[in-house]
Parts: sequence; C-alpha cells; structure tokens
Amino acid sequence: MKDSLLLKKNDTIAKDSLKPKETIEDIITHIATDYTFQDAKHKTVTLYNEANIKYTDIDLKSGIIVVDYKKNTLFAKGIIDSTGYTQRPVFKQGSQESEQDSMIYNFKSKRAMIYGLKTQQGEMYTYGTKTKRENDSTVYIRKIRFTTSDKENPDYYIATNKAKLVPGKKIIVGLSNLVLVDIPTPLFLPFAYFPMTEKSMSGFLIPAFDTGSSARGIGFQNGGYYFAISDYIDLTVLGDAYSNGSWGTRISSNYNKRYNFNGVFSLNFENIINGIRGFDDYAKSNNFNIRWNHNQDSKASPNSRFSASVNLGSSRFFRESLNQFNIAQNQNNSFNSSINYSKTFVGTPFNMAVTASHQQNTNTQSITMTLPSLTLNMDRIYPFAGKGGIKKNAIQKMGFNYNMQGRYLINTTDEEFFTRKMFETARAGIEHKTSTNTNIKAFKYFTLSPSANYEEVWQFNYIQKDYDATRNVVVTDTLRGFKSFREYNIGLSLSTNIYGDFSFKKGRLKAIRHTLRPSISFGYRPDFRQNHVRQVQQSADPFDLQEYTVFDQGIYGSPSSGLSNSIGISLNNVLEAKVAPKDPDSDKEDEKIMILNNLNFSSSYNIAADSLRWSNVSFSAGTRLFKDKLALNLNGSLDPYQVNENGQKINKFNPGIFRLTNANMTMNYSITSSDFDKSKKKDETENKSGNGANNPPDTMGADIDPTNRFGRQNAKSEKNEPVETELYKAKIPWTLNLVYSANYTNNGILPGTVGVHTVGFSGDITLTPKWKIGYSSGYDIKNGAFSFSRFNFSRDLDSWQFNFNWVPFGANSSYTFFIGIKSSMLADLKWDKNKPPDRRLF
Repeated sequence: MKDSLLLKKNDTIAKDSLKPKETIEDIITHIATDYTFQDAKHKTVTLYNEANIKYTDIDLKSGIIVVDYKKNTLFAKGIIDSTGYTQRPVFKQGSQESEQDSMIYNFKSKRAMIYGLKTQQGEMYTYGTKTKRENDSTVYIRKIRFTTSDKENPDYYIATNKAKLVPGKKIIVGLSNLVLVDIPTPLFLPFAYFPMTEKSMSGFLIPAFDTGSSARGIGFQNGGYYFAISDYIDLTVLGDAYSNGSWGTRISSNYNKRYNFNGVFSLNFENIINGIRGFDDYAKSNNFNIRWNHNQDSKASPNSRFSASVNLGSSRFFRESLNQFNIAQNQNNSFNSSINYSKTFVGTPFNMAVTASHQQNTNTQSITMTLPSLTLNMDRIYPFAGKGGIKKNAIQKMGFNYNMQGRYLINTTDEEFFTRKMFETARAGIEHKTSTNTNIKAFKYFTLSPSANYEEVWQFNYIQKDYDATRNVVVTDTLRGFKSFREYNIGLSLSTNIYGDFSFKKGRLKAIRHTLRPSISFGYRPDFRQNHVRQVQQSADPFDLQEYTVFDQGIYGSPSSGLSNSIGISLNNVLEAKVAPKDPDSDKEDEKIMILNNLNFSSSYNIAADSLRWSNVSFSAGTRLFKDKLALNLNGSLDPYQVNENGQKINKFNPGIFRLTNANMTMNYSITSSDFDKSKKKDETENKSGNGANNPPDTMGADIDPTNRFGRQNAKSEKNEPVETELYKAKIPWTLNLVYSANYTNNGILPGTVGVHTVGFSGDITLTPKWKIGYSSGYDIKNGAFSFSRFNFSRDLDSWQFNFNWVPFGANSSYTFFIGIKSSMLADLKWDKNKPPDRRLF
C-alpha cells in the first residue's frame, strides 16, 4: 500500500493567477531617418534624426530618442545644427499634446520630467521651465507663463513660479504677474484658477467699476454669475449697483438643440434714481425690457414652424438706461414683437397661422397687441380645370380662394400695461374673404380679367350711442354681443404689353427697348352702410342728429359707404438698352443695361360721384445708375382740382391741369477705393464694396453695449484671428455711403415747401491692416445743422483688441473706451471706461 504522505501534492501557489505584471505593456515601434543604435549590454536603443516612437496611446517625435529597457525610461531631446536647436520633442498622449526642449518618461510609473514645456489647452498656451508629470491627469510646473497669444514671442503673458495643471480640466497658479511685451506690470494676483474644459462651466463674472455719472455716484456694473446648466442651455445673471440707490439686473439665456431650434432670451430691469430724496430734483423711474428670439430648424418639421421675435418694455428704457447705450434703439421710436406658429395641412389646399403681435410707440407710449390672430387660408383651386389640371378656356381658368382671419385686439398705454384695465377696451372679430377670377384672351393682344370678391365680418363688440341731456353730450357705450355685415364687389380689367425698339448703327449703343404696360379696369361696389345707419340726437335741438353704425369702432371697421362705380387707369414704363462690348473682337455677348426700372402712373374716375370724380394721379419712378451703385427713387401725387381759401377741394380743374401736392425723392450711393482699382475684376469689387444700391448704407454706425464682455462695438461679426501686417503702401482702403432724402408738399393755398432735405454719409477708412476708423453723420440742409454723428476707432492688437466709440455732440453725446484680450477665457482681463449720455427722468 502506498503511503498517502508520499503522494505528490499539487502546489496551489504555482497555479495562482497573481503574476508579476510586465512593465512594457505593448509593442514599441520606432523609426529614425539617420540611424538606430542598439546597445545590448546596457539595454538601450538610440534613434537619431526625425525619430518617432509609438507605444500604446503615446506618440513621441524628436531629433534624438533614447529608450532604456533596463530603467524603463525614454529620453528625448532636439538636435543642434547650424540653424539652432531644432526637432524639439513633441509628446502626444491621447488628445493631449505638448512641445518641450527635452523630457524623460518612465514606462513603469508613467511619470515624466519635462524641460522647456510648451503646450496648448483650448485657447491657452502654457510655457514652463521645469515640469513634473505625475500621471495622465496631473502636471506640476515651475516658472510658468500663460498666454493666449500664439506668437513665438507672445504679446503678453501671466508669469508665476509654480502651477498645477490638470489637462483638459483646469490650471491652478499661485502669485501671478501680468507681463506686457516682456515688461512686468504692477498688476498682481495672489492666486488664479483657469478652467480648461471644452464644455461650459459655471462661475462668477467680475464687475466693472463705474464712476461715469456724478448723479448716480460710484458703482459697479455687469457683475454676476454664469450658470452652465447643460449642453443645450445656459443662464447669465448680471447686476448693477450705485451709491445713490440706483440698481439694475439682467437675466439672459441662450439655448440650442441641433437640428431642432435655437434662441436667446433676456430680461432687463432697472430702478433709476436721480437726485436726493426730499429735494426738488429728485426723480425715480422703473424701466424694463424683454427680448426673445426663437428660430426653428427647417429640418425639424417641414410642415409646421414656430418662431418668435419679441422686443417690448418701457418706452423710455433705452433713453434712461444706466447700462444700455443702444444708439439704434435710442433713435428708433417703436418696439415690435411677433410670435408665430404656422402649419400646412398636407394633401389639402389649406394652411393655418397663429400670431401674437405687439406694436409700441415710444413717443406717444401707446401699445397695440393682438392676442392672438388666427388665419386660415385656402390656396387658389380650379374646380373646373380639365383632366390633368389643364386650363385652356376661361371656365377652366376660373380659380377660387378663401381667407379667414380672427383677431383679439388690445389698445393700451405704458401706464395700463399688464393691468386689468388693458382688457376693458379689447375688441374681437372674425373676417371671411373669398374671391374668384379668370382671364380671357381678347383681340389677340389683350387680356381680359373679370373678378368678384365677397367679404363677411363677424364682430363680438359693438357700440351704442345715447344722448345725455343732463351733460348735453353723446355717450358711447361698448357692448358685448354678436353683430355681422356683408360686402361684395365685382371688377373687370383689360391689359396688354406694347414694345418699341429703337436701333442704332453707330457706336456701342445698339438698341433701346421701351416697354409699355397700359391697363384699364372697372369696379362696382354698392353702398352697404345705408342699411346699418342709426341716428342719435347730439344737442338740445331734436333735429340735430348724428349718424353712426354699431360697427364704427369694430376691429375690421364699418360697412363701406357710398356707391362706387369707378374706372381705373394705370400705365407702366420700362426702358432698357443693349450695348456692345468695348472690344469688338471679343467673344462677349452684348450687355443689357436698365435705363429706367419703372415709371408708373395711376388714377381713377368714379362715375357714381356727383362731383370730384377724378382721383389724384399717383406716380413713381426708379432707376439705377453707375453700375447699379446709385439707386434713385421718386414718387408723388398730382391733384387735378382747385382748392378754396380753406384748403378744401372744389369741382374745378386747375388751370395748369395738375398741381403737385407732394413728392419724395431718395438717393443711395456707395463707393469704395476698390472701384478705382482696374486690376481687380468686377465681381471682386462688388463683394468687397460692403453696401451697394440694393442695400442702403447703415448711417447709424455700430451699437454700444456695455454688457458685451469682449468689446464695446456691436457691428457685424469679426474674426478674432490676428491680421498679418504688410508694409505701408500708398493705397488706403476706404468706403463711402451717401444717402440723400427730400420731400415737397403743396396745399394749394401757400407756396410749396420742402419739409425734409437731408444728406447722410457713413463709411470707414483702413489706415493700416490693423487700424480702422469708421464714421457716420448727416447734414440737415433745410435747418443748417448736423444730424446724429458717430466715430469708431479700432485697433487689432493680435491677441488684444482696442475700441473707441465717440458721439461728439447732441443729446447722446458719449464715449466708450475698451482694451482687452480677445479670448473668452481671459475676457475679464480688460480695461474699459465710458461716459454715457445724460439720463434725464421725465
């Protein structure tokens, strides 16, 4: 029998899964341009010239690389040649990349010692003398410089002795000093924290110190907190505070969901105090402004759309605001808002739109709102069309459409806004419209177009007038209830086109074409008012009666009064020219030039009227000259009748046939320095010209927004990339935009007068590739004074930006000065100063 003690026992430790982990976890691949030297005795590999090593997620490029398998390290440095120290090590691990003078990396501990570090984290460039890399997530640096300038010799940097860097997350530094052009400044920070994540982070927003107004005292502006709620939405809360008790707050939010919608919302409120309580000059005002812009991506829902553009608030918000120097809004006398939802019913001719709108006059402080307006449209249908939709004869061409609109209208004022009283005078109604028309070819060259229209109005408010004998006045009451009326009219028009060609045998001008489009129409509409007229006594005399209808204050008006049996006449003229190319041997085609875009005349004759049957003759003309750079427009009205000494028309024709009652003329012209550069093509010139005849120039200039943390100028978006400078040349780019406006009125009693006669001009001058001056002003020729004027000075300082905006005179006399870093990461590193316009409370 075998002794059990002699049996061989299994060694459980030998089969233990715990084994020493290999230091080298993956294959090391390496290449070099000149040579690869392997030292078997010392277990090293040396790579020379354009060396490259790849190991796991590490990619190292350098002039010289030494791999030590015994010490589990690699050493990298550059090469010294005739050009200096070249091929510095570039170390990349994952998404992190850095450049340095030399480095030692340990495979086992994954630590590194780096000398002469240069790395980029987002917009921030980091330079360090000696760096200790603990692991993938922590780096300690000695004698470090931070900057957003990408130059080899940075414009500025923040210097500190030691710092801790967590790649992709943050940089924490000790005592720091701002250095400009290698010159230390007296600006120090005891410590600093720089977030480096690509995602937004919440944090405090440093306020600006303000001493610009002695009326408010000293204070702070635009201090607050930024909330990075999610990847789709954020929230900014800012506030102002002054020593005299004035304060303000601003709440704004941006939201964006890709392929769905995006928008911006802001709410501003200010409590403004002028003077000292108890004195005569003490005044207090509460103002607010709400803005909301929402846009829906067309891909989100092709058959429905929601959009919003809201701008409402106190009428004097921008005139009295402590922190909103919005020149365009200050000059504007109206606020407008609209919220729209539209839907198309696929497979039907119907579509629907729901709109809430708001119009506000900041001068009269009157507010009009529709909450809401519902519109239902039916596109034109052709019920008698032939098979396949063929429309040959007049019956088949007969089309019908339908439109329904319902509105709830509110008229109120600033004082009653957002109160119950604003709803007391609200009105509501629904309007139905339908029409049909067709066209017939007549006498080969004419088009005969008959039409018919029907309208029905439903109103849910109506008026009733009663005579109050005690006060001897007529009292008007608004009552709730349903009332309706109906109207219709029929018409017939006859039109044609007449062409006249004039050919020329000599010169480049080959032909001129004159196109005339005469039209004559007839319309008939009965008197619908007479069936709804009521009478009310308006004085103690019982025979002194006043006529009215219950619809007179309705949302869609009252029934049309008087029989209309009129003939309308209109004539449109167009002049075009055909010009041969300058080089007769070229392959270019003849150029078509528009001489006169339009010259229109229109009038009407009312057969049913007992006098003054002719209406005024309206005319308009427009053309473009000098390669479409000059846009000229003219319109006005001619009266065929005389007027008496009271200015009322009488049934007598003017001796001169027509009297010019009013006329308006506007001209827009844009010119740039590139227009005189013959070496450039025409299309390049137009692209650089800025404003053309189709786009009237902006004579207001850029807006000033103190809440903008990256500069004061709210002009068109400009890139922040540095501009490469060039040697000074004689050619200085410039632009000039001119606007001329004049109007004329004549009441027939006094000599005609010119009401408006002004010229406006704006533009810019680029003194150097980095210096730019903008200007905008105007001159009132009639009153002999300059209008609102503004000057903008800007300097691109590469990583910095300088702006100076100046309104030299007038009620909005002010200036703003700003110099700061372009990068949003160091947006608080700035200096700004402003003198706002005088704010007076009314």
